Amino acid sequence: MAKPVVAVVGRPNVGKSTLFNKLIGQRLSIVEDTPGVTRDRIYSECEWRGKQFMLVDTGGIEPSSDDVILMQMRRQAQIAIDTADVTVLITDIHDGVTATDHEVADMLLKTGKPIILCVNKCDRVGEPSAEFYEFYNLGLGDPIQISAAHGHGTGDLLDCIYELLPEEEQPDYDKDVIKVAVVGKPNVGKSSLVNKITGQERMIVSDIAGTTRDATDSLVENEFGKFVFIDTAGIRRKSKVLENIERYSVLRAHMAVDRSDVCVILIDANVGFTEQDSKIAGYAHEQGKGCIIAINKWDAVVDKTDRTMKEMTQELEKSFSFMSYAPFVFISAKTGQRLNKLYEMIQKVKEQNSIRISTGVLNDLLAYATARVQPPSDKGKRLKIYYMTQPSTNPPTFVAFVNRADLFHFSYQRYIENQIRESFGLNGTPIRLIVRERDTKDTK
Repeated sequence: MAKPVVAVVGRPNVGKSTLFNKLIGQRLSIVEDTPGVTRDRIYSECEWRGKQFMLVDTGGIEPSSDDVILMQMRRQAQIAIDTADVTVLITDIHDGVTATDHEVADMLLKTGKPIILCVNKCDRVGEPSAEFYEFYNLGLGDPIQISAAHGHGTGDLLDCIYELLPEEEQPDYDKDVIKVAVVGKPNVGKSSLVNKITGQERMIVSDIAGTTRDATDSLVENEFGKFVFIDTAGIRRKSKVLENIERYSVLRAHMAVDRSDVCVILIDANVGFTEQDSKIAGYAHEQGKGCIIAINKWDAVVDKTDRTMKEMTQELEKSFSFMSYAPFVFISAKTGQRLNKLYEMIQKVKEQNSIRISTGVLNDLLAYATARVQPPSDKGKRLKIYYMTQPSTNPPTFVAFVNRADLFHFSYQRYIENQIRESFGLNGTPIRLIVRERDTKDTK
């Protein structure tokens, strides 16, 4: 599901990162009294009253500064403003309204987007001080007094954000349409693959890495089913993301994964596995998405033999050992080689990611598995798994009720997961196993 974007902006050292950390509930942004600590945009998911959105922290804006770092921060913040659905402007009660605040407010008004004005460091609860009313001069409507350090007023701020968030932008696709995110490093052929599938030049194709800046949807219907292919910007290592706009492209790529059913992780056959491939795949795995690893540009591999594909598969299986469930397919976006097989895999993986197993069948399997390999014990106390159930899908999630969670060692959990996979397939999808302790009295 595509999430709206909320950008937190303002001049340096007004408490943007402190507020960001408070709203997301963790210390993600660096907080220091020195201006300019947050130089790049940092983003994280946030939820309020059942609505989810992406919160983006930005470096402080100094509109008139010629300092190289401050100019870079200003460009970063401008990108966040341009791409955000709602912008939160942070000011400082102790400094009052500054010339920079006026310039930033003018910059925001030109976007025509919803703006929330926050006056930070109002640490005392109660009626606002006389200095607070000065901020009406910015022309952004009623300010909200907050204390990012103490959390005062953050509920009112979130309520205001909630009211201004747009409706979900996700197209209203039919239930039988499978949403497929095509992800990978720059220049592995993502746009070429989508262009081949759609039969038209929907995306710019170039040998220059980073050509695709945003996620683009392409609806395809053929004999294999209905699909929406989401072409995303290439995800680079953080140290390599030098252009301002590419950092936001990474955010969009992650958001494309979030709203997809299946992720096709594209790898360049001529380059092979890289560390960044594992990070991209790891994000899709963490989100519980069905995954397929597609090795592209297979037609360009020279000196192929009968063993080349098998040898590369064995190497990739080692590299992607953390997601051994993911199938491999060797394709060519240029020639269309094995695209039919890719369609079939996508259908199969979607089915497996959505599979539901009845509690009775699941517990028959559990009885067989525990009889075959006895549960572990410690100091005379043996693990008892009373029963299992599946509360949700996408990915298939199982809950095991046990007498003592500490006895359910990782190795035995892996054994149970493998038994589930062997019995029901579940190829191409991660599974979740949640352990819950239950008192012996409750089992009677």
